Amino acid sequence: MARMLELVFSLSILMSMTFSSTAQSCKSYAFSSNKIFRACNDLPVLNSYLHWNFDSSSNKLQIAYRHTGITSSKWVAWAINPTSTSMAGSQALIAYQQNDGTMRAYTSPISSYQTSLQEGELSFDVSDLSATLANNELIIFATISLSNTSATVNQVWQDGPLSGNAPQIHPTSGSNVQSMGTLNLLSGESSSTGGSVKTTKKNIHGVLNAVSWGILMPIGALIARYLKVFKSADPAWFYLHASCQSIAYIVGVAGWATGLKLGSESAGIQYDAHRTIGIILFCLGTLQVFALLLRPKVDHKYRFYWNIYHHLVGYSVIILSIINIFKGFDILNPDEKWKNAYIGVIAALALNAVWLEGYTWYVVVKRKSSEAAVKMPHVTNGSNGANGYGARSHQGV
Repeated sequence: MARMLELVFSLSILMSMTFSSTAQSCKSYAFSSNKIFRACNDLPVLNSYLHWNFDSSSNKLQIAYRHTGITSSKWVAWAINPTSTSMAGSQALIAYQQNDGTMRAYTSPISSYQTSLQEGELSFDVSDLSATLANNELIIFATISLSNTSATVNQVWQDGPLSGNAPQIHPTSGSNVQSMGTLNLLSGESSSTGGSVKTTKKNIHGVLNAVSWGILMPIGALIARYLKVFKSADPAWFYLHASCQSIAYIVGVAGWATGLKLGSESAGIQYDAHRTIGIILFCLGTLQVFALLLRPKVDHKYRFYWNIYHHLVGYSVIILSIINIFKGFDILNPDEKWKNAYIGVIAALALNAVWLEGYTWYVVVKRKSSEAAVKMPHVTNGSNGANGYGARSHQGV
């Protein structure tokens, strides 16, 4: 059991680590149109790059937004948000290839998360807007007249599917909810608010819930089911079980709270199934805590029904927890090794459960056989034969 807890601790440390991915540099790119841009930035997600020229005296910004790995079945967008780093309020440049093979590039003000990317005027002037698609790389060209005097802008970039010539809603997980940040047009310094702060919060949320609901809860159940079989472990098994489940519940509530916070900060982005299961888990976990306080004594007439309730709710929590953790993996979209690591932990716990189930049944059956042998009545001499085993006694000479 100590080695199992050590494994859990090591996994929690590993899962909280962040990793960065490398991509080709924008500085080595040459435009086929012989256009030259003095500055560029490798955007952290969605295989995107921004090239620009900025004239601070006139506030003229000439940009080329490149999005690689794109097919004709997708639209792309790059936007400036004058008020925040989120999608809502963005002034977007949209481009995609139409069914007849021609390119369409237009402007679209984003007023809410439930947008259909309809064409409209932006809060600033845009000229020379065009787009190209070649070798799975879509490029948007434009000249923007910025209305503010600050050289730092909030940028948002995105891609999504097409249905005919109509843009559809983009994915609401992984890189598609991390593609936002700030950019200083003079220094070239940038920060990705979506890919750093929010991703860190999501990682914390995922680690807390995976370790608590997804690992500690099953370990606590194993302790209760199998350690109590051994009389030498009584009452230690109960305190270990209660401690493990209490720690899991406290950490799990912290993970649940971070999830609610993330939801409140991501208006318009909803993961209904993940959220609903999370709320159910919190309610069932809280019921288990109160059930512990109301636990009848062993010889109480309601103890049998309390045991049924406690086991049913407990196993339901474990099953729902594992399901929701895998839904979380799909939302967070981490490296495959983290998902595989969790699968490995769950498989190890399952194998231990199978082995312990067989061994404890063996112990119980053997114990009952021994107790039954002890309880057999001893036959006195002279009955059923003189020696108690059905044989006559030897007569002395």
